[in-house]
Amino acid sequence: MRKSLLALVAAGLLTTVTLTACDDGTDPGDNSDSGSATTSNGGDSSGSGGIGVILPDTKSSQRWGTDDPKYLKAAFEAGKVPYTIENAEGDKEQFKRLADKMLDEGAKVLIIANLDSVSGKAVIDDAHSRSVPVIDYDRLTLNGGADYYVSFDNERVGELQAQELVNCLTAKKVDNPIVAELNGSPTDNNATLFKNGYDRVLQTHFDNATFMKGPDQFVQDWDNDEGREIFAQMLKQYPKIGGVLAANDGLGNAAIEVLREKNMNGVVPVTGQDATVQGLQNILIGDQCMTVYKNVKLEADAAAKLAINLYKNVKSPVDDKLKDPESGAYVPFVKLEPEAITKANVKTVVDGGYVTAKVLCTAKFKAACNKAGIK
Repeated sequence: MRKSLLALVAAGLLTTVTLTACDDGTDPGDNSDSGSATTSNGGDSSGSGGIGVILPDTKSSQRWGTDDPKYLKAAFEAGKVPYTIENAEGDKEQFKRLADKMLDEGAKVLIIANLDSVSGKAVIDDAHSRSVPVIDYDRLTLNGGADYYVSFDNERVGELQAQELVNCLTAKKVDNPIVAELNGSPTDNNATLFKNGYDRVLQTHFDNATFMKGPDQFVQDWDNDEGREIFAQMLKQYPKIGGVLAANDGLGNAAIEVLREKNMNGVVPVTGQDATVQGLQNILIGDQCMTVYKNVKLEADAAAKLAINLYKNVKSPVDDKLKDPESGAYVPFVKLEPEAITKANVKTVVDGGYVTAKVLCTAKFKAACNKAGIK
């Protein structure tokens, strides 16, 4: 039923409002911009012939509903190009419909963050059949043949998660801990890359018996409710779990909620990713071990720069390339570096402007923020 309701909501988002850079009352730096269905024509009253962006959902991470739309919008408006930003709200068919609508309206470039590689490839094939280039944004579409891929070094993300989990367990002097893995969606190639990274680090500890390998499960569609249920079963099966490698902050919080019910929060280290407000707050109060800060502005700016050049019929050279594990083809790759965030450097995320002290340091977290030097 939840998925049906989401599909109805997503369908409602097809009706969009045409804005211009001069009459848009929203500050590009304002976190209140949901971005769930933002259309701007950059001075073209038809709203067509520009850059189309399709984001995956607003549930798995706060970034898709707030951060990415905000930064992409600012970059497109600075470049004075027409654009449309839409969100598929987790619906793969809606994802394809949005792309078809954009292409029918004359989009010259697409930027997509896919929900899975099957629907992503369908969109890329459709775009290429109309000679429209596509940029894979954050997530690689396997066997998709996108013209560019813009993302962070995702195996490095996993390595950072595992390294900090090891550090947290060492600091707590936990002897031979059972480590559970709560992985991302099996349909998201990034989830596989994160796992490659953290398994590479953790396997060393499993091999030398300093850690014990515990339950290890993927969570379909990064669904936090499902993640909570899965982790509850993990903890029931392994009541002495000593550490949790959760693939992002949403799944990390799902595990933390279960641990709170058992008064084990803060005792069992839990990882995360995305530097969400919730994740950072969990870190500040000691319930979460770490998160990974992926500066979304850098990612949005890099993708927007490529797209704006493509809109102007300029194909930009990039330094790196990534081999698609399914097709074997190499995709030009703009690779960005992630950063590990612990209680010691949460201030870094605030200083960088990714979140504000006002949003992060609500009454419940004010004392923890002050202790972390965030005011």
